[in-house]
Parts: sequence; structure tokens; C-alpha cells
Amino acid sequence: METPERRAPRFGAAAATLLAALTLGPLPVVAQTAPEAPTPGTAAATSQPATAPADKTFRIGFVRQLPPDPPWVAPLQMPPEDLGLAGAALGIRDNLGAGRFLKLDYKLSTELVPTDGDPLAAAQKLVDAGNDYLLLDVPADALLKIADALKGRDVLLLNVGATDDRLRQKDCRANVFHVAPSRAMLTDALAQFLASKRWRNWFLMTGRTPEDRLYADAVRASAKKFGAKIVAEKTWDFGPDARQTGQSEIPIVTQVADHDVVVIADELGEFGELIPYNTWYPRPVTGTQGLMPLSWHETVENWGASQLQSRFFKGAKRLMRTLDYQAWEGVAAIGAAGNKTRTSDVKTVRDFMLGPGYDLPVFKGVAATWRPWDHQLRQPIVLAHTTNVVTLSPQQGFLHQRTPLDTLGVDQPESQCKFN
Repeated sequence: METPERRAPRFGAAAATLLAALTLGPLPVVAQTAPEAPTPGTAAATSQPATAPADKTFRIGFVRQLPPDPPWVAPLQMPPEDLGLAGAALGIRDNLGAGRFLKLDYKLSTELVPTDGDPLAAAQKLVDAGNDYLLLDVPADALLKIADALKGRDVLLLNVGATDDRLRQKDCRANVFHVAPSRAMLTDALAQFLASKRWRNWFLMTGRTPEDRLYADAVRASAKKFGAKIVAEKTWDFGPDARQTGQSEIPIVTQVADHDVVVIADELGEFGELIPYNTWYPRPVTGTQGLMPLSWHETVENWGASQLQSRFFKGAKRLMRTLDYQAWEGVAAIGAAGNKTRTSDVKTVRDFMLGPGYDLPVFKGVAATWRPWDHQLRQPIVLAHTTNVVTLSPQQGFLHQRTPLDTLGVDQPESQCKFN
């Protein structure tokens, strides 16, 4: 998906508070002082002794392939150079905070791959250098190539970027764990909220990219799952002039059957931001723009999240974006298992992550755990607009025999995942 990393930075109330703190003094933190994010291609500095035993040293690599630039790119729309990397670096620092007492060491190496580059070569380079754990922010096809190439090797892959449902379904791989939520989880989270508001009639507007169509497919599945009806659908087919002519064209396009809400499927960010306040009917806008389902948002503050936001801001000098959070989750997930197993052995850590004694605090009210049938991380989904969090899903009243978190995404009985 998203994604939000490809769109303009968000400067809300939380941003103003943080920026004001720069002139008032240091922000409160609850962990050790955070160094700057690592330079791509180098190892993150650690405070642990260089002589830590090999079985207590977690070597984590991070491969990130740069996505294409969003349309109509402007300086304020460009993502930060350390996007994702800064989140992984914070995860290393947080792991060391607890690991020092257990004589555990955590090291991070990163590889940035150009848009037209080869992520597989970067992944193999990191593995050959001794990294047993890899965070991957790469397209779905590249992730599958990496997973297949490393099959049989003692390496654990953590997908922190790709939301494609097929990676959790027919194209699932036993050596891949999914930190990033699937599209089905995101659209289910949105559908639950809309159902709770009784906004059951949806107008779906889809962009022109394959990813937009996949998001739209997930929206349709969520509508069926939670009793909503898509009363109209249209595909965006306007050129860049729509930025200047949207006030006249969009009202015409949106004269469709009466609906409660407009749902946008525009992962690249081509047109979604033009829709609010330009529709024929005065209707809320949701989906990839407007009210968005996300794993994280810069304005999450409850459940101790403000402490995580402060630690990140102190190190990166900016707000924590979605990919930063997912990279932090990936590193923290390894640390949560390492603190219990006290070994970096991949098989031991992997087995513990899938066991009943594992949980991962993710600053969203409840701990996250892994689904054993598709290796997806269960976690609440944030519903937020540009400057504020509205709610978290799962919503109250949506129950499940295991956990309400399993009401988001594909449940075990419907899963097509068969690990080889």
C-alpha cells in the first residue's frame, strides 16, 4: 500500500507541540539517549561490548527499495531520506536498553536500493555478512524472490512494507513474518468503524495503478464481510490538470447514487487529496485519503505512545511515520523474543515468536502476537485523518473466539496459506 510515506508530511497538533519543544528544551524520554539514525550501508552504533558472544548477538539487516516518486512531487512531499531506517535504529536502541542486563547485543546494517535496483543482491550481501534477521521494505515480487533464494538458510525475514494480501495467502512463505498489516486488515478496520456509524452505503473511487485495484478489491471484500453495500464505483481517469480544474470536474464525477461515504483507493496519491470538499454530496472521505486506516500515525499519544514518539523525535528530529513504526516493530519483535530466549539462534527465536508465551507491546492498547497460519502480526489499526486519531479498530462489539484482533484480515478458516 502507501502509502502515507509517499504523500505530504502531516503537521498536526502533535507536530506543533514537538516542534515547539525544540525551543523550550529537551523532550521527556524513558530510554537511553538516542543517537542519530545510521548512515545507509553501515552498522548502527551500539553500547554493547564488541566481544559479546556470537549466540547473544542479534545481527539485523534492513533492505529498503526506494519507491517511485509520487505524482506532482514538491519539496514538502518528498519522504525523508532516513524513512524506515530511523525507526529501525530506534528499535536497536530500545532493545539494547533491556538487552544490556541480559548481555545481549543488537547490531543493524542497512542497504538502500534504487527504484530500478535489485533488492535480492542487497539481501544476499547482508546475509553473507552474517545478518540472520532481515527487515524488508520491498515490492511483493521482490520479497518472494528473496524468500525463495534464502529458503533453507537459517535466516528470518520480516516484511515491514508490503501490504499485499497474496503474501499472506497463496504466495505465503514459511521464512517470512509480516509486520506490515495486510490490505485486508486495513480495509476491515475501516469497515468496522463505518458499520459502527451505520454508514453502510459506499461510493468507491479507484485509481489507475495495479496497487489501487488491489486496495479496491480489499474494500469490496470488507464491505461484504461487514454488511456494507457499494452503491457506485468509478475509476479516476483524469490528467494532472485536475489539480486546477477539480472544483468543476469532481462534482460532476461524484453525481452518483446516494451514498453515506466516499471510499478512495489511491495508494500512489494521484487524486485522493482532491476529493474532500469537492464532491457533489457533502459526504465524508475515507480510504487511502481522508479518514485513513494505518498501522501508525504521528498523533498517536495514548497507551504510552507519546513516550515512543518522543524517543523517536529526539533521535530523528522529525515525526514518526508509518514505515518508521513498522521498522521499529520489526526490530522490537526480535528483541521481545531475544529477551526471553536469551539467544540469537534463529530457530529458537522463530519458535518462541509463534508460541503462547510471546507478546509484543506496540503502544496501541493491547499486545501484538503472530498468527501461526500466515505469520501476520495481529495488532490494532489506527483510523486517523491528517491531524488527529479518530479511533482504533477492532471496534467494540466485534467479537472473536480467540481475540478481537482476528476480526481484522483473513481468519484461519478462510486462509489459503500453505507453507511449503
